Amino acid sequence: MKRFTAKIVNLMKQENLYASQGGPIILSQIENEYGDIDSAYGESAKTYISWAASMAVSLDTGVPWVMCQQSDAPNPIINTCNGFYCDQFTPNSNYKPKMWTENWSGWFSSFGDPVPHRPVEDVAFSTARFYQLGGSFLNYYMYHGGTNFGRTSGGPFITTSYDYDAPIDEYGLLRQPKWGHLKDIHNAIKLCEEALVATDPKTNSLGPHLEATVYKTELGLCAAFLANVGNQSDATVKFNGNSYQLPAWSVSILPDCKTVAVNTAKISSMATISKFVSQPLNDDITASDSIFSGWSWINEPVGISSNSAFTKLGLLEQINTTADLSDYLWYSLSIETKGDELFQKDGSQAIHVDSLGHGLYAFINGELAGSVIGSYSNPNVSLDVPISLIPGNNKIDLLSLTVGLQNYGAYYDKRGAGVAGPVQLKGLQNGTTIDLSSKLWTYQIGLRGEELGLSTVSSSRWVSQPTLPKNQPLVWYRTTFDAPTGSSPVALDFTGMGKGQAWINGQSIGRYWPRYTAKNGCTDSCNYRGSFSPSRCMKNCGKPTQQFCTWDSFSNS
Repeated sequence: MKRFTAKIVNLMKQENLYASQGGPIILSQIENEYGDIDSAYGESAKTYISWAASMAVSLDTGVPWVMCQQSDAPNPIINTCNGFYCDQFTPNSNYKPKMWTENWSGWFSSFGDPVPHRPVEDVAFSTARFYQLGGSFLNYYMYHGGTNFGRTSGGPFITTSYDYDAPIDEYGLLRQPKWGHLKDIHNAIKLCEEALVATDPKTNSLGPHLEATVYKTELGLCAAFLANVGNQSDATVKFNGNSYQLPAWSVSILPDCKTVAVNTAKISSMATISKFVSQPLNDDITASDSIFSGWSWINEPVGISSNSAFTKLGLLEQINTTADLSDYLWYSLSIETKGDELFQKDGSQAIHVDSLGHGLYAFINGELAGSVIGSYSNPNVSLDVPISLIPGNNKIDLLSLTVGLQNYGAYYDKRGAGVAGPVQLKGLQNGTTIDLSSKLWTYQIGLRGEELGLSTVSSSRWVSQPTLPKNQPLVWYRTTFDAPTGSSPVALDFTGMGKGQAWINGQSIGRYWPRYTAKNGCTDSCNYRGSFSPSRCMKNCGKPTQQFCTWDSFSNS
């Protein structure tokens, strides 16, 4: 960690990027939100934080260092706040500024779950409250949504899109009225700047849930914030001899202590909705007229197909086995049956598989027997499906897949994936079982198509026929098309597809999974009044969590 941190610092110094060198970097950060989980590590956590702080300071950047969500950050490290609200946050020393390093403008989305939405009235309220109560620095996370290209999304189950309901969306378009209203809020705060930096605030009660905070100097500078922190009733308050209406859960900003520049609950920016204009494949027109020139496909073989396959006794954990080179790991086993085994005499048979996640396909003698998928809240899966075995040799092929890796939490590096077992054959009538977990399994890391580089190189294996294979797993599809003209954002609509990964001109644009839709948890309306949580204002139930994948970055090749 020290070598890595020092390398980054030295790269910045070489380009004179720190403010102490005349550059734009005014802060450095070491660690992130470790304080939210450090209790799990006991005394060793304190030792680590002390070491990390000393190491960072020793690199002599000439600018302050911060630790987010680390209440015991050692001096001179500045502890800062991350969250939906940080107005009540207090740094651990009086000489440290009150800093909000992550104001969460929304929340991430995960495959199979509704899409979170944070109302701009609430974001504006939290921002105004922070500056009302002595805040000095605020940074939004995210202000511009993004995209987890390739296999970089974590979670697990976090979508390729990291739009985050941000003021500027994943495609670089303004999300209105969120962008415009926050602009109005910050314009009003900017008008208060001279008073805010000249003195400390004084807050007085104007009634239940009602407050007036004033920044006033001896030279006559004055700025005020009037707040209604109740989430039920609007109120009219008296301040400096004037009456002001305060909607519930709102703040009015008065840069001159008289005139309201903006109220966080009153939006003047016009709402806009961005929509993609579709250019669909049309089978009724000739290939020369279509933006698509035709499709071809390759069937991925079931089970072991690579010369690099290997055997091991027992079941292997997936992430350590694959070294995260692929989402996929095959577990393959051949078993001999005579037809007179106890579990076969016990009526119909079934296979039972327990997995740490995140999804599993079971094939018996090359045929799909069943599948199961996890979720963000519960990535572990368990599969129980009926099967039919034949006398003689039977092949069991289990394809385990991950959907991003765990990226937060105590000991998250120890959370595994893949088939953990037991793997059992069962007789359904009396429950007779045979445990296969400790047998000699054959393993293959990744798919055959990945090994062949089908996403980046041409191959004679591609098949072109009038009818594409549909509703079956393990198929590679390919087409060519002309990029739409113009400078507007471009995306692919994956409606109708199952789960997979997509490449444009050899560049991975990430995972897609439009068939994994949210079943419940959405609300018909969203009340911004009251403390926000990601589950409060959910939308998109019955629809794909992510319908589009952007690829505009690769459209010029």
